[in-house]
Amino acid sequence: MSNREFYEKKSEELLLPIVEGFGFELVDTEFVTERGENYLRAYIDKEGGITINDCEAVSRKFNEELDKEDFIKEGYIMEISSPGLDRPLKKDKDFHRNIGKLIEIKTYAPSKINNSKILVGELIGYDKDTITYIDEDLKEEIILNKKDIALVRLYISF
Repeated sequence: MSNREFYEKKSEELLLPIVEGFGFELVDTEFVTERGENYLRAYIDKEGGITINDCEAVSRKFNEELDKEDFIKEGYIMEISSPGLDRPLKKDKDFHRNIGKLIEIKTYAPSKINNSKILVGELIGYDKDTITYIDEDLKEEIILNKKDIALVRLYISF
């Protein structure tokens, strides 16, 4: 297990009881390096959306736990935030919650369906290897292998 994976797993273990104690959902945790800086990020959500005060409350409690445990050896910046409307669907619970909703799928290579890397349709199923959706243009059921997919998120039309 890499340091990144360990940091994310340990952070999730510490965060989960804090987040659930507030009645929120822990969407994701990540430890990333951007422009030479390390970031420990946690994304939280609740019905009706997360507020800045919600993020602050979780951040204060989580910071206390991070200080006690002191398991991250590198310097880092900790951030707690909402995952946003355009958050990626990654976990089974993300897919399950969004069955019946329009999704946008970005593939690594142009699709045989429309020769584009972007597909839109209604999410109707998933398993560990595939995503099933009804294509918005073709009006037919399509099954895609997850290994061919770069990103899945809710489709937002303006």
